[in-house]
Amino acid sequence: MDRSDNLTRIAVFYDGSFFHRVSSFYKHNHPRASFLLFQGIHDYVADKVAQLEDRKPSFCQVVESHFYRGRFSLAKAKEKNQLETDRFFDQLLMFAGIATHYLPMNEQLERPVEKGVDIHLSLDAFDQAVHKHYDVVVLFAGDSDFVPLVRKLNGIGTRVMVLGWDLEATGEDGRVYVTRTSAQLMNACNYPIWMDKEIEENGDDWAINGLFAAPAPGNNA
Repeated sequence: MDRSDNLTRIAVFYDGSFFHRVSSFYKHNHPRASFLLFQGIHDYVADKVAQLEDRKPSFCQVVESHFYRGRFSLAKAKEKNQLETDRFFDQLLMFAGIATHYLPMNEQLERPVEKGVDIHLSLDAFDQAVHKHYDVVVLFAGDSDFVPLVRKLNGIGTRVMVLGWDLEATGEDGRVYVTRTSAQLMNACNYPIWMDKEIEENGDDWAINGLFAAPAPGNNA
């Protein structure tokens, strides 16, 4: 069968904490003043893969997407008034057709942290790529711990796109907050996309505009 008749199957895997930091930056520290949209990300990814692989856009489809993040226990979520926020975000993921994978937070520490998210994402991504034969795996992630995953995926013939970000903002407390994707991870993948540059350089493109939620009524930002 000619390659033009084959679907390019794309799967997207989100490091949830990394996604939250990036999306919050564009809502609170950028002129866009908007959160990122999952469907907009998937549309952008499919269009970008079509460009890079010289395919018709209709033959490049996101067939699966997965979101990984640590989550507080019920008691801790109540203590932090997090339940409504969690439910609303679950609704966004549900309507975007994204499978959720939550791991328990390590709540014994003074500042609770996630545990095992990177490993869980990597194992799932590789296992599914082997059994479901994805053509392209897209990582919305920043940690160099994902480099071995990229190499293993390349070993089975799966191309990897990384949506990378290099962001910096000063918080209300005066501290500088940095969100960056590892250069090592970007160098390891087949399709490194520096999204912050894409957004600034191609801001009028339909795919870039589609990444963001429309401002709320009365918001002129």
